[in-house]
Formats: sequence, structure tokens, C-alpha cells
Amino acid sequence: MKSKKFSEKDIFKKASKIKLLLTDVDGVLTDTGVYYSAKGEELKRFSIRDGMGVERLRKLVDVETGIVTRENTDIVFMRAKKLKIEELYLGIFEKEKILDEILERKNLKASEVAFIGDDTNDIEIIKKVGLSACPNDAMKHVKKICDIILDNKGGNGAFRELAEIIIDSKLKKKKG
Repeated sequence: MKSKKFSEKDIFKKASKIKLLLTDVDGVLTDTGVYYSAKGEELKRFSIRDGMGVERLRKLVDVETGIVTRENTDIVFMRAKKLKIEELYLGIFEKEKILDEILERKNLKASEVAFIGDDTNDIEIIKKVGLSACPNDAMKHVKKICDIILDNKGGNGAFRELAEIIIDSKLKKKKG
């Protein structure tokens, strides 16, 4: 984990307030690769470790996870269903507007929401949340504005890395 803006202590302080972790799909939960069969059916590769991060957030520190993506595919729907992610927003082009709706509906403050994204269409929501992160292979202009640049790449444990930062910060806060 690297941060151009904050010390590790400051990152942990921000992470300890998180109640909802929102994520993009392509470039975060996947490696940006898209695969097609001879029938033209789209396939995506997801990390099992990232899935375990969703489960650990829920069970260990009661942090909910949500997906906000431009994608609108059955593949993403099925992945969210398998992970028991109820906050699922498909086909969203202005992610920051969905954030406003989520904050109001769930009675949350922006400081209680984290977002992990990797590309241009994530910038506006990144600017609005309490904790922002991106995979190591995110676009340069996204890296410049995120609170945390994760060590892992998209689809290869970046989500899990952020999940563990949030878990560690909340468990550390509990202890003392």
C-alpha cells in the first residue's frame, strides 16, 4: 500500500470509519481481460481471494460491499449473487449520482464509504468518498487522486488488499 497524501496512521483512521465498500468491476475485480468463446459469449476472470475479502468484511467487521459498474452483464450479476452482494448497480455511467442515492437511503456519510476504482469513469465517485483506492495497475490519472495505491493489480487481489486494510483498522480500533 502506498499513499501520496496520507500516513499509514491516517489511512487506518479513515478505514476504521468505513461501513460500506463499493467497487468497480473491470480492472478491479477482474484483470481487464475479456474473453469470448466461438459463440461470442463473454467470460471474465474473478479472484477467489477477492471474494473471500467480501465475506471477511461482512463477518468480521460488519462492513457491507457493493458493486457500481458500467457493465450490465449476467456474469457480474451472478458474481454478486454468489458473494451475497445486495448493493448491485449495473449499467451506471455516473457513479457519483448513485453514491448520493446510497448515502441517503442507507443514512450514511460519505466518510463512511470507500470506493476502489481504476479508470476515468471512477474519478467523480473517488473524489466524493471517505476512502479511495486503486489497484497498482490503475490509470495514472486515477492513481494521482486516490488515497491509496494498492500493491496488487486488478483481478489479482487488489480488492482483498483494501478489504484487509479496513478489517485491520477496525479490529485495531476495537482493541484500543
